[in-house]
Amino acid sequence: MSSKPKDINRKLVREITIILIVKIILLLIIKNIWFDAPTIPKNFDNQVAERIAGSPSQTQETR
Repeated sequence: MSSKPKDINRKLVREITIILIVKIILLLIIKNIWFDAPTIPKNFDNQVAERIAGSPSQTQETR
């Protein structure tokens, strides 16, 4: 009778290990697909220069 609980535990450990490995593989695939490089918008340098120089924008904030 004592061999049955050990078999159940061994099977459970094997299933959990397989699930964790599959999850890690899927997370790495997702990371490589969507987060492989930072995205830089077009005219990024001009937008930064306008922010730093403080040129007036078209819309004025009111408080």
